[in-house]
Amino acid sequence: MGILDHVIAEGDIILQFIPQRHPMVMVEKLHKAEGGKTISSLSVKKDNIFCENGFMQEPGLIENIAQTAAVGVGFAYSNQSKNIPTGYIGAVQKLNIYKLPEINKTIITEVNVELEVFNTTLINGKITCEDQIIAECSMKIFLDEKK
Repeated sequence: MGILDHVIAEGDIILQFIPQRHPMVMVEKLHKAEGGKTISSLSVKKDNIFCENGFMQEPGLIENIAQTAAVGVGFAYSNQSKNIPTGYIGAVQKLNIYKLPEINKTIITEVNVELEVFNTTLINGKITCEDQIIAECSMKIFLDEKK
């Protein structure tokens, strides 16, 4: 059984964990969210707001990594019966995009928390498609817990 066979949340349940709404939702399924690691997947569809000329474009990949981090945080806060904070990207570093995913392909995104200091989280994210790393970066994310 692979990681994609295990689904923690999908569809409208994902919307409980992130502030984005359609057409900006870039996470379709949550497969893992524990121990500082979050894994999500997204089927790249032709009508995706970030798709152009048959491929998901770079901003969509960056947004997918950020939303994967957000889903992991939202899921953890929800499990602790805490209000889910809003996250803001403070910086994107070491961004490498090796290949753009084609429509009708599934991308798998893994985010690992490297450091948490007060309301700042440093993460590393990578996206694979057909077992090949197609994008990776580090992000600094600020959490606003005022709700």
